[in-house]
Amino acid sequence: MKIQTPQRFLALDVFRGMTICFMIIVNTPGNGDTTYAPLHHAQWHGFTPTDLVFPSFLFAVGNAMSFVMLKWNQQTQAQVLLKIFKRTAIIFLLGYLMYWFPFFKLDESRHIIPFPISETRILGVLQRIALCYGIAALLIYYLKPKVAVIISISLLLLYWFVMMNFGDANDPLSMLGNAGQKIDLWLMGDKHLYHGEGVAFDPEGLFSTLPAVGNVVAGYIVGQYVQQKGKSYEGLAKLLMAGFILFVVAYFWNQVFPINKKLWTSSFVLNTVGLDCMILATVIFIVDFLQKNQGSSFL
Repeated sequence: MKIQTPQRFLALDVFRGMTICFMIIVNTPGNGDTTYAPLHHAQWHGFTPTDLVFPSFLFAVGNAMSFVMLKWNQQTQAQVLLKIFKRTAIIFLLGYLMYWFPFFKLDESRHIIPFPISETRILGVLQRIALCYGIAALLIYYLKPKVAVIISISLLLLYWFVMMNFGDANDPLSMLGNAGQKIDLWLMGDKHLYHGEGVAFDPEGLFSTLPAVGNVVAGYIVGQYVQQKGKSYEGLAKLLMAGFILFVVAYFWNQVFPINKKLWTSSFVLNTVGLDCMILATVIFIVDFLQKNQGSSFL
């Protein structure tokens, strides 16, 4: 039996490099008071280029997963599950330890005292990446990709329903009145949440991680599609069209369920996946069709 070996697609590598490069830029913009507006996250509802970085990273995780699936098909279930759970645990633990580090703090008298686990933030960016990867990997490994897509869409609709019907009656999408924040408070407590906004609200909360799984699943589907049809004009046109359709649907959904990164709303997922599809299609056209590879080694 002929064993398939994973291919490398330069355009996907460039896309991942662009995501990392932009992430470095928006994380180190210099003086926050004089930073250009596009390098800031949207304050609440709305969207800026910076808001695309995190979902694009999840999208790239899905892209990479579409390549390793060939290896998974040649391994036992135990081997695959070990890899999935090991990677999920390591990424999650790294994120958690980064928030806990340096494991001590100064008290009111400026004395060094241990930083208790009971006051450490549990979730965060790396933790969300870990959870989204783990959930998406299990969905794709055990179910057909089409079923994984259906489940992802169902999670987007369920998230919309819960957020609009179980938050505060006056403003279900406020920072302290949304259903996700209430669920996070109930599950983890005040001290385990992010307090960077001045209150206990975690933008990488547990409940809002569910729709983010869709970014990884979408990345997997697109990565698989690019491997099969990404080097034809027809395949490229379909990828571009799919991205544009998702972008338009997100625009109309935004009217009733606003695009919001901190809540990771369902419209935000469609908006970012649509943009990632169009950006990737553009990169493929430049790198693979026009053969303009200058700077690709850097990315």
